[in-house]
Amino acid sequence: MTTTSPEATIADARERIDALDDRIIGLIQERMAVSDVVQQTRIASGGRRVSLSREMEILGRYREALGKPGTTLAMTLLELCRGRI
Repeated sequence: MTTTSPEATIADARERIDALDDRIIGLIQERMAVSDVVQQTRIASGGRRVSLSREMEILGRYREALGKPGTTLAMTLLELCRGRI
C-alpha cells in the first residue's frame, strides 16, 4: 500500500480547486451573457431591466442551498450579471 505525502495530497487538491474555479468562472461568464439577453429583451419589450421578484427568488434559492453566505454570493452574482441598482 502506497501512501501519499501531505504535500502531494495538498498539491493535487489545489489543482482540483483551480480546475473547479476555472469552471465556476466560465459558468459565471455564461450566466452574465444569458442575463444580458434577458435584460435586453425585457427592455426592448417595454419592461424594466431588473425584475426584483425574480432576484428575490434567486436570493432565496442560494440562501436555502448555502446558508447566509449564499445570500452574499447571490448578491455578488446578481451585481455581476445586471450591474448595481
